[in-house]
Formats: sequence, C-alpha cells, structure tokens
Amino acid sequence: MQSKQTTNTPRIHTVSLGPYKTNCYVVTHEGSTDCWIVDASYDPSELIKWVGNEGLEPKAVMLTHAHEDHIAGLFEVARAFPDAEICIHEAEREWLNDPMLNLSALSGVPITGPEPTRFLQPDEQLTLADQSWKVLYTPGHSPGGIALYHAPSATAFVGDTLFAGAVGRSDFPGSDTATLARSIRDKLYTLPDHTRIFPGHGPPSTIGHEKRTNPFVRPLM
Repeated sequence: MQSKQTTNTPRIHTVSLGPYKTNCYVVTHEGSTDCWIVDASYDPSELIKWVGNEGLEPKAVMLTHAHEDHIAGLFEVARAFPDAEICIHEAEREWLNDPMLNLSALSGVPITGPEPTRFLQPDEQLTLADQSWKVLYTPGHSPGGIALYHAPSATAFVGDTLFAGAVGRSDFPGSDTATLARSIRDKLYTLPDHTRIFPGHGPPSTIGHEKRTNPFVRPLM
C-alpha cells in the first residue's frame, strides 16, 4: 500500500513479513530520497529490494518495540543500509541481544540484533526530509513501546499498542494492562480523530474510528 498526496503527506509503503504478518513500513516525503524503515521483521529481502528499486536512502530504522517479530530482520537491514541509525526507546536497550526479553527464546529460535545507535526520548522531535515527527512514548505492550506522529498529515505509526478493532497483548513479560490502556487513552486517543494509524499488524484505521468502536479500550467520559 502506498499513499502519495501532498508535500506534507508521507509516502508510505507497507510490507507484511514473517509468520505473524508483521507490518514493516518505509516512509518518506515527496521530493526527498531520505526515508525511515519502521520495524524489520523476518526475511526483509522484499523490503530491502523495494527501497533499492525506489532509489531511497534509509536514514534510520525506527523500532516501535523490540519483540522478535519486529527485529528478526534487523541484521539484514543493517547490512544492506549500514549508514542507517538503529533507534529504540532506552527502556528496551538490552532487548535486541536478549532472546528472553525479546521473546524469541520462547519460540525455540533465539534472535538477536545489532546494537542500537540512538535512544528515542518521549516527545522528542525527529526530522525526516525537513518534516517533523514526534516520538510518543506508549508503554504497556512492552516497556519501551513508541509511536511516531506526523502532525501536519495526522499520521501515526503505532506499533503493537493499538490495532484496528484490538489492542496489543499485555500478558507478556514486561507488559502491563493498565499501562497499555493509559498509553492508548493519554497518547493516542488524544490525537485528532482523523489521524491515520498504521499498526504493527493488520489494516490501518483512524483514531476516531477506534475511539468509537474499539471494544478493548474506551475513552474515559
């Protein structure tokens, strides 16, 4: 799926990878070859090939969190684009190299990744192709969960915090149900209703639709 509308509206390409159909995204802006890769799941060869064919230059791999299905292809992506930063929230600093923390040990195939090169801070402003993106700290599914929000186009990559009609699991080690609900209500449901959300699994949605219909977390009245 791609979108290409105005200068401010990001161009987004989605590749669903691996046994969990994890959405990995390539995001750029009109008039620039700079891009981000958002998450890197199993066998990212299709994603890597698409970036190359488009003539894009990844400036960073933005990890919404470090569960196995979002980091399994990180070494391959890093080899393909060695100049790209690997960015993650500091709460998951150790997760890329700890199969117990990233849950891959539970599947019987331990996964590790390269060391992160940058730690994302809550409310930090990042720049991609002269466009400002805000880091939203959304723990609960995991302690270092983040979303990336582009206010001019009302676009957010929300990882496994919020899905179309569902929310992220909170029964994993390091997860917390109350924290997850608070992140959704305080960080995501406060975004404009027309905000498009691109989750770690499943189809896109909007904040307004989820506020009205998501059965797992309702807005507080």
